[in-house]
Amino acid sequence: MNSTSITAQSGYLGQARVLAQAPSTDALGAGPNLRTAGDTVPLPWDNVSQYLSGQGMRLNLEHAPRQFAGGLANLNYLVEIDGTDYVLRRPPLGEVLPGANDMAREHRVLQALAPHYPYAPRSVLYCDDDAVMGAHFQIMEYRSGRVISGAHLPPDIVAPAIGQKLAGSMVDLLVQLHALDPAKTGLGDLGKPEGFLARAVSGWTRRAELASKDEQHQSVRFISAWLEKNRPSELPPTLLHADFKLDNLILHPQTLEPLALLDWDMSTRGDPLFDLATMLSYWTEAGDPPAMQELAQMPTAGYGFPSRNDVVQAYACATGRDVSNLAFYRVLCLFKLSVVFMQLHARYRSGATTDPRYSRFGELSHGLLEFTHDLAQGRHV
Repeated sequence: MNSTSITAQSGYLGQARVLAQAPSTDALGAGPNLRTAGDTVPLPWDNVSQYLSGQGMRLNLEHAPRQFAGGLANLNYLVEIDGTDYVLRRPPLGEVLPGANDMAREHRVLQALAPHYPYAPRSVLYCDDDAVMGAHFQIMEYRSGRVISGAHLPPDIVAPAIGQKLAGSMVDLLVQLHALDPAKTGLGDLGKPEGFLARAVSGWTRRAELASKDEQHQSVRFISAWLEKNRPSELPPTLLHADFKLDNLILHPQTLEPLALLDWDMSTRGDPLFDLATMLSYWTEAGDPPAMQELAQMPTAGYGFPSRNDVVQAYACATGRDVSNLAFYRVLCLFKLSVVFMQLHARYRSGATTDPRYSRFGELSHGLLEFTHDLAQGRHV
């Protein structure tokens, strides 16, 4: 699997090989990032075992399922079935918004993509019977590797230009995904690509109005009106991941080549620049305002990562797509991200979650909304 390297000065795509030193033995031997047994959200594993037995699968309860650390939504567990490790995924506890955390969609997409896109883990089972564990769930292939999350790279990754390599890999994976023919993968009827952007604007405006506080309403109205006024003609639809970012990649422990792309539960067909702008909404630069720095989703503000503009030009060069209207997509996807944090904070305010991380999301969503407002007015790129 070749990774793509972005040359910031000229914005073209070239080839790069291994640029990271191998992690230390301790780092490699640490295994998957799992919660402690005490912190793992319990599920009715006896029920799950009985259900899987009826499907001809044996869940090993002597090797207790453990929840993966990190993440703010779906619950993911490392389970052993028939002597092999798998991942069991289910929606979060409590109320789930319509269309969100869609395990059925993810199962279908991964089954279809696995033969065509090597970064899509196989999904081996989907259960729509809520009686088994209180929600539908799926079981998918487990791919071992490392995940990079947050604003800082682990200390064992010391290579120069590592940001170029990781950025190139992300662009390359998007380019490959957007080059697939949905019909040839069996996903030619996935989603509703006609009117995709119009529905995105109206849908996220509606969610913002429900979740925002009074002081945010004026910004929401301005951004929504700007999006309606500046909505471009849609590009021909492609398959979309719809939440593409670095911590959804599993990387080879030594080479940092991508091994898998996770979290396909929002995937659909639509304008490919939506995927690009989604990734850029997490792409912090050193000069960004505090809210983007606090977002801390990817380490792109340092380590030799290219600028957002360089990423856009690399994608445009690789695909030949017109990116002249990218400002619209950037505003839309930053607006979406600010609303997501509004919704998460609303869950905290209502008592649906007591996770202390959610307590700061109100202030964060407000700062992201201000950044979106400024972007719409041309004060940022």
